[in-house]
Amino acid sequence: PRRDFISVTLGPEEVVGVGGYNNSKAWRRRSCWRKWKQLSRLQRSVILFLFAFLAVCGVISYTSMGEAWKSITNKSLDEQRTEQEIPGLKLANPAVLPAPQKADANHGDFPELSLQKPPKLPHVRRGPSNLQIKAPRRDVRLKTRHDTIRAVEELVEADKVEKTEKSIISWRGAVIEPDQSTEPPSSKIKEPEKPSSMEAEDQKEPVPINERQLAVIEAFRHAWKGYKDFAWGHDELKPLSKSYSEWFGLGLTLIDALDTMWILGLKEEFEEARKWVANDLVFDKNVDVNLFESTIRILGGLLSTYHLSGDSLFLEKAKDIGNRLMPAFKTPSKIPYSDVNIGRGTAHPPRWTSDSTVAEVTSIQLEFRELSRLTGDEKFQKAVDEVMKHVHTLSGKNDGLVPMFINTNSGQFTHLGVYTLGARADSYYEYLLKQWIQGGRKENELLEDYMRAIEGVKKHLLQRSEPKKLTFVGELAHGHFSAKMDHLVCFLPGTLALGAHNGLAADHMKLAEALIETCYQMYAQVETGLSPEIVHFNLHAQKGHKDVEIKPADRHNLLRPETVESLFYMYRFTGDKKYQDWGWEILQNFNRYTRVATGGYTSINNVQNPSNPEPRDKMESFFLGETLKYMFLLFSDDIDLINLDKYVFNTEAHPLPIWVPA
Repeated sequence: PRRDFISVTLGPEEVVGVGGYNNSKAWRRRSCWRKWKQLSRLQRSVILFLFAFLAVCGVISYTSMGEAWKSITNKSLDEQRTEQEIPGLKLANPAVLPAPQKADANHGDFPELSLQKPPKLPHVRRGPSNLQIKAPRRDVRLKTRHDTIRAVEELVEADKVEKTEKSIISWRGAVIEPDQSTEPPSSKIKEPEKPSSMEAEDQKEPVPINERQLAVIEAFRHAWKGYKDFAWGHDELKPLSKSYSEWFGLGLTLIDALDTMWILGLKEEFEEARKWVANDLVFDKNVDVNLFESTIRILGGLLSTYHLSGDSLFLEKAKDIGNRLMPAFKTPSKIPYSDVNIGRGTAHPPRWTSDSTVAEVTSIQLEFRELSRLTGDEKFQKAVDEVMKHVHTLSGKNDGLVPMFINTNSGQFTHLGVYTLGARADSYYEYLLKQWIQGGRKENELLEDYMRAIEGVKKHLLQRSEPKKLTFVGELAHGHFSAKMDHLVCFLPGTLALGAHNGLAADHMKLAEALIETCYQMYAQVETGLSPEIVHFNLHAQKGHKDVEIKPADRHNLLRPETVESLFYMYRFTGDKKYQDWGWEILQNFNRYTRVATGGYTSINNVQNPSNPEPRDKMESFFLGETLKYMFLLFSDDIDLINLDKYVFNTEAHPLPIWVPA
């Protein structure tokens, strides 16, 4: 049959190239090697470099992607675990001191606190969960709270911000180097902006709670038991008669203690108090309140608790009371009246005078300024800033020292010639420094007034006692020096130390060290180990006499916090354990002479009689709001538990954020 194709068979020798092409691996290897050898040395070097570079890049990419994937996986596992423990919980990104918005924070559960030492857990810190979160955002549904021991005790380490240099501000030996990024303060309050999220930082090792802190927690719970059993929702406990007293009828003790409970990690107590605030705290009442006391205790307490917990309930209540206090500023001089009817919206001076005390009108600024920052409403800050600017320009000062009274009609100082750092003037000096710190150390008029005042104290009010040569702060009345010192003056060592920490003259810290020794001796030289309200110092050595003399009318003790407050600052800035030991002695003596068996602590009439200190049957709200809070912080070795580079305490021990962290 016919075929349509031709078959041709070729031998191996007829294929191109000697030996022919057979597509074998050996032939291909010989061919590639031949071509590689045909390349120049430069070409081969370039190819080898490129391969090496790609290999290095691949290794680096694999490592970074592996860490990122591991981080995402761990985060997802943590969130799943948290949501299993607390359904619906979303952990908010921590932020560093933004201008905050309202937060719709759930107030849910908090971690159970036991008086037993907690077990050691990884990355666990006792205290409020988001203590260093400065302010919540609108989209934050629920703040990290003390709902599990893990959530309670995690604190985010603060951003390490490099300090930059700007022009140096010098004032009588003080050298201040403000942040280069800061600008002169604006008279207009801008609408708060949403905080920017912060990159995740390494967690610090937890600082375990110690026995002394546990003792403070036990003391607080004992005091709280008396308040809850006999004075719930009222202003102050009368522990002996198992009843209560009213001042404003606004639950002062409860509000004053809110942030203390948060800092101590007391879950159940805080939740009970929060429910009372939500359901029973009503400011629409026909009642006169003192502008100063209601600002530092109620407004300050609500703002502080809002910042620590992120619960917008407290901010709403703060705005309510803030607005109701504003009629006090409707005076001819803009110096506010001392009393406000928060129901009627009217204000008036005391019945016996048209004067206000200087300390009261100049110690409400931290709170109203922060309220403006949070709400974006400038009226609050504008009102209190006008007061400070007016006082700055007044005559009648003595080397920066101010009289005790100011007239609300004329706006002038009255009762000239009397100068003290005690009652009616004390917190004026404290708030000069703290406003300067709060505003980012930019308002130089405040710094000038503070520095001038400290120089005035050194020149006119400092003396040394006999026989121990204790440095103390006396009073000046029409040129006559009095060796009288209120316990209230013991705020000064802490304030001086805070100023030195913020870059003021080093001799301020030396003076602080001398004064805190004096304040401690006001306890140590007394029979009960508790300080009286007022002491007089001996200026001349007398056989058988101590440095401290106490008059019968001055020998009461009101459970005041000022010495413990300064001990806290001194320990925080120096690390000297003696300050903790002194505070421990004071706490033991409070337990020994002021503790009431059925609950609560009482002020006493006679610190010189250990066998009968004559209890007064009253527990001031500041015992829970200040004294025990400072005790707890004093005994802690955790500097991030209310970091003093991020918070400034008002004069009622309520921490408020610093606007531009140092």
